[in-house]
Amino acid sequence: MKKALFSLVLLVATQFGCAADGNNIHVKGNLKNITDTLMVVTRSTMAQPQTVLVKDGKFEFDFPLTQVESMYLLSPGVLRQQREANPVQMQLIAVPGETMELVGDLKDRYDINGSKFYKEYHNADLAMEAVNNELSAMMEKANKMMAEQGQEAAMKFYQEQQPALTAKLQNTIMDFIKKNPASEASAAIIPQLGDLAKMKEAVALLSADVKNGRMKGYYQGVIDQIEAQQKAEEEAAKKQAPGVQAPDFTLNDINGKPLALSSLRGKYVILDFWGSWCGWCIKGFPEMKNYYNKYKGKFEILGVDCNDTEAKWKEAVKKHELPWLHVYNPRSSKVLADYGVQGFPTKIIVGPDGKIVKTIVGEDPAFYTLLDELFK
Repeated sequence: MKKALFSLVLLVATQFGCAADGNNIHVKGNLKNITDTLMVVTRSTMAQPQTVLVKDGKFEFDFPLTQVESMYLLSPGVLRQQREANPVQMQLIAVPGETMELVGDLKDRYDINGSKFYKEYHNADLAMEAVNNELSAMMEKANKMMAEQGQEAAMKFYQEQQPALTAKLQNTIMDFIKKNPASEASAAIIPQLGDLAKMKEAVALLSADVKNGRMKGYYQGVIDQIEAQQKAEEEAAKKQAPGVQAPDFTLNDINGKPLALSSLRGKYVILDFWGSWCGWCIKGFPEMKNYYNKYKGKFEILGVDCNDTEAKWKEAVKKHELPWLHVYNPRSSKVLADYGVQGFPTKIIVGPDGKIVKTIVGEDPAFYTLLDELFK
């Protein structure tokens, strides 16, 4: 059983009434509060979504698979990144040769059941349901606090509540795996642990057949990805550490003229790595403008646009009336790699001597606290 949580889902649909075979997953659904059209994709078919028609909440399709992977069921607007009144976003595990059955209400809860694997997965889902509902309620409250009380209050609430609930979910998952080492569902839920050490501990609990079976690529891919991310973060921390000389670069400004970071030597410079597509970057602009005016002349901001076209970059600078310096960072540039940027926004404060003072990732109130400490 599963409470309906809106997480990204893509579905690739084919004809109704097809039987599952070794190269397909067969999916049947009977869901309330679902759209009349679904888009189905997996990571490997993201560029070619297929369409499934839904009638009275019912749908059925085959989807070709060569391996166990995540499948996403989306309403068309979600896939196109457009606003919808009732968006559908579901992330599911797709297993070749199996039949998945989805029954229930997207706005309340639904069950995942079906052939042998999905019967096992249904039991795992039931075991996790209560704590997942607690996590969902916590996130809903945090989002409401964000809208009503602001980011700082919401973040404080989240940081107080999240660790205990995450630990509770991890304990629930580990307990299920210990009791069901020969179940493929145990391997399938390992990525939900979200912690590398616990994932490796969970793998060691699996029976040999399950550990080395068809789920191995699914859980091991997540483990490998987390290990690579941790390595990248370690390298980034070295590049962004206080006291490190900030690598110089020259990029074109909003008028198409070259602007070198070194030309700003002698003053504090905030490198703001952002993009028009980054919601948190945009949300942070009003407070950044307040502080830019509050300490006018004591520091400069150099906005470094990333992963935009030049047209979108210039349009965003104009739309949000950003009064500081801006440069365009093309995809061929090495600036992101030189600074070890892992997420957006990333703000790197560079001192008058050209050395890094502090790096802050995300839209964090600590950034403004630091500005007050530096410039009051």
